[in-house]
Amino acid sequence: MSNATQQIADDVLLMRFPWRAFGIDFNRNVTLLRLTDARVAIHTTAKFTSDDLNSIRRFGQPTWLVEASVMHDTFAKEGRAALPNVPYLAPEGFTQASGVPTTSLVPPPADWAGEIDVLKIEGTRMNEHVLFHRRSRTLVVADLFFSFPEEISGWPRFFVHHFMRLPRMFGISLFFRRLVIFDQQAFRRSMKTMLEWDFDRLIVGHWKPIETGAKQLVEQALAETA
Repeated sequence: MSNATQQIADDVLLMRFPWRAFGIDFNRNVTLLRLTDARVAIHTTAKFTSDDLNSIRRFGQPTWLVEASVMHDTFAKEGRAALPNVPYLAPEGFTQASGVPTTSLVPPPADWAGEIDVLKIEGTRMNEHVLFHRRSRTLVVADLFFSFPEEISGWPRFFVHHFMRLPRMFGISLFFRRLVIFDQQAFRRSMKTMLEWDFDRLIVGHWKPIETGAKQLVEQALAETA
């Protein structure tokens, strides 16, 4: 069950779920992106309870399940079971990884035209895609960026600093830089295209959203990994 919800913008709702690895609760963010007609794309699945589904339906009509990375298959079966009758959109390779039938995220549904844009990050192994909710100027990613609160301490802070190599608690993790990106030129071209979007907010797959000034932080993080 979600342990918190946060209204990011009029048409963007963030739901946080526990997800532990390496002895740390990384939080799993589920982002609801609402269209002008109240239909909702649910970005990332979780172990949705009936209370969670009620929260989603209060926000809008759940119309699409969306996964944006092959790596985010952990709760695919649970998400599909919770919402068995809505289209499930995911990157190439996701069905094989999860065992759950999906349809391609690219091209995105025609109904998203002018409201939600999708960009595949080229040169990466996990086929991550980023979404841009135009009306709220919100960029949504899976594992491309991590964002942790400054106040975390102890083992989690040590792990973020020394294993993920994120001294400012935000950026592209060492794992992503070393193991996920295999073609730097193709990756940089995708990042250049992404930066053409006029986003101000950023929701990451784990932990803390950036509620304003996100584009500047993203540009800085990309410059540091050049």
